[in-house]
Amino acid sequence: MASHQSHSDGSSSRTRSLSFAQAPLVKCFHEEEAPLRVVRFNGPIVGKRFYGCAHWPRTCGFFKWAEEVDEIVELQQKMFEKDVTIAKLQMENDMLKRTNERLENDVTELALRTLKRRRLLVLLGLIGNGLHS
Repeated sequence: MASHQSHSDGSSSRTRSLSFAQAPLVKCFHEEEAPLRVVRFNGPIVGKRFYGCAHWPRTCGFFKWAEEVDEIVELQQKMFEKDVTIAKLQMENDMLKRTNERLENDVTELALRTLKRRRLLVLLGLIGNGLHS
């Protein structure tokens, strides 16, 4: 949903209500959402997007080019994706540690069973005790 605003100085701006993926929440120095605007006057930067104070024309002086914010959001998104990957790898690592611990316990249990069976067979005289005299 877009809205168009005309200002007394002849400039105009367009603001949009966009999802976080399209436009991040940027706050001006009034701690209010700074609307995303577009340079409308003719010149080399016509069409360039920027965030400005929500109280235009009585502004708090806040100004930020949208491309600067976009770069920050892109880096934040990459960090978030890496954090998700790290969390998944940590969960997988924890699961592998538990699996390894269970397998080590199984090996120990099998070794004890084998030792007990061997002693039983020695006691029954079915096999030698493995000692040489």
